Formats: sequence, C-alpha cells, structure tokens
Amino acid sequence: MADPVLTFTERGIYCPAGDFYIDPWRPVDRALITHGHADHARPGHRRYLATEAALPVMRHRLGEIEAEGIGYGAVRRIGGAEVSFHPAGHLPGSAQIRVSAGSEVWVVSGDYKTARDGFCEAFEPVPCQHFVTECTFGLPVFTWPDQAEVAREINAWWAANAAAGKFSLLGAYSLGKAQRVLSLLDPVAPILTHGAVEATNAVLRAQGYALPETLRVTPDLDLKAHPGALVLAPPSALGSQWARRFRPSATGFASGWMQLRGIRRRRAMDRGFVLSDHADWPGLQEAIAATGAEHIYTTHGYTDIFARHLSEQGYTARVVPTEFGGEEDDGAEEAA
Repeated sequence: MADPVLTFTERGIYCPAGDFYIDPWRPVDRALITHGHADHARPGHRRYLATEAALPVMRHRLGEIEAEGIGYGAVRRIGGAEVSFHPAGHLPGSAQIRVSAGSEVWVVSGDYKTARDGFCEAFEPVPCQHFVTECTFGLPVFTWPDQAEVAREINAWWAANAAAGKFSLLGAYSLGKAQRVLSLLDPVAPILTHGAVEATNAVLRAQGYALPETLRVTPDLDLKAHPGALVLAPPSALGSQWARRFRPSATGFASGWMQLRGIRRRRAMDRGFVLSDHADWPGLQEAIAATGAEHIYTTHGYTDIFARHLSEQGYTARVVPTEFGGEEDDGAEEAA
C-alpha cells in the first residue's frame, strides 16, 4: 500500500512527496500557508508559499520573510507532489490547499465558511478523496442568521447609541472580521478604529479591497469632535485603559460565540452579534458533501463530537490534534 499523501506530525501536516508542511506550528524549511491568522501563519519558517492576496498581511504581521505568492487555481509541482490553492471564503486571500500525488487527492481546508459575505473571495468546493476540515463550530447549536439580518442589528444598535449620545464600542478581530463588519455598516456617524484594525485596513485597501472611510484613534484625537462614533477594536482592547476614553459608551462583540448566551454574559457586553468567518453546522456538512471525500480529518474545534457524527453518516473520520483551537486564536496576537 502506498504511503499517504499527507501525514500528521508534531510540527503539523506534512507531505513526504513534496517535503513541505501545511500551516505548521513549529519552524520548518518549507511552509504552505492557508491564510494570515496567527494560528496558521507562524513565524520562523525558512520559506513560505501562500496566495498572492494573503502575502501582504502575512508580511505585515510576520515582518521580513522569504515568501512566494501563487494565484488561485494555479498548479505548482513541488518534488513529487502537485499543489494548488483554492478560495476558502474565510477572509481575503484565504485558501484551501489541494495536494495530489499519484492517484490520491487531499485537500486541507484551513479555516473556511461556505456562505458568501460579499467581501472576500467565495468558498469553492474542491473534489478529493481526503478532506481535512476545521470544526470550530461543529455543534448543531451553531447555525448562523442571515448576514443581512445581522447587519441590520448592528446598524440599528449604532444608530440608537448615537441618538443617545453614546459611543458604540464594537469588538472584532483585526484581520477579516473587522473588515467584514466595516463592509456591512451604514454610517450614521464617524467610524473610529484601534491601531491594530487600521493597520490591517491599510494593507487591504492597498490591495484594492473596498472599505468605508475610517479614522485611527490616536492619543491626541479629540473625541468630542466625533459624537456617536462607532469604535471598532480587537476584543482584547475593549476592557483596557484604551477603551475607557470613550464615555458614555455601549459595548458589543461580533463573533460566532455570541450564539451562546453564557459566553455573552461572561464577556459582559451590552450586545452580542452572531457573525462568524467560520462555517456553521450546516455549512460544514455542505462543504464536506461537496468534496465527495470519503475520508475526513477533523481539526480546530469540536473534533471528537464532529468526527463521531461523520462516522455515523458513513464517512471514515479521524481526529487530527493541533496546538490551536479556532476562532479565539484568530486574534491571539493582538494586544490592547
């Protein structure tokens, strides 16, 4: 029996035929990266390969790296393997990585969502026999509301706060989620941003992604000149000294975890908005079925529960351990 195209090691997902890793969490010689979040694009690798759209943010976050870009759908031969990158729908530039050697095709999904958000490249299913899937929200309770409904909720909350003379402090991870929120806003007042958000905005604007006008919060910014502003910041900044400048204010958080009331209470937010850049329970089933894969490997999230569910549906399912957990890690490197 031939060796598998991909194996699971202490450094991450490894391809023996091509001598490369996919989203490794320890330093390696050659790393293929699905997207720029901290739990997937780690520092310390000698060479990186990612989509051309993902590289600017990766360079912004990782500094000087030896990296090469590749277009969606382009096929690259690395050793005895062929690889290509395909849209994952998670955030701008995110990809699933297809790896083939001999007659076997594997796809590593990275993080993905199947619902179109009108901002980043839409998810495209990739036929394969083996599919490595995240399951950050791999429980039936996680079923996302329509994005247009969430946009109406956010805009109505902001308008009501502005009418009451309050700032609207909204937590959203600085890469991906913050820009998606910005694309949904119907401005009723200025939009102010934390430095981590605005730095990412600048990178994506330079790539041609359309975002509304925003103003970075600096120490000398006159907040009285921006009444009723919406203030977009990483979640880690909301309970900090930085956030205490905005008085009076209401606080909100945009995340898939807002589906759970207990987490909303622990976050001590005035409002939670259910908005995730990961697939929900129906989206996970949809994506897996669309690949045609028989062998599924679950990672990042409710791995055991989701693998058991897939086994009951007739798939050959296996849990793949990882050093990271899911959406909370999307913003793990952001300091207040």
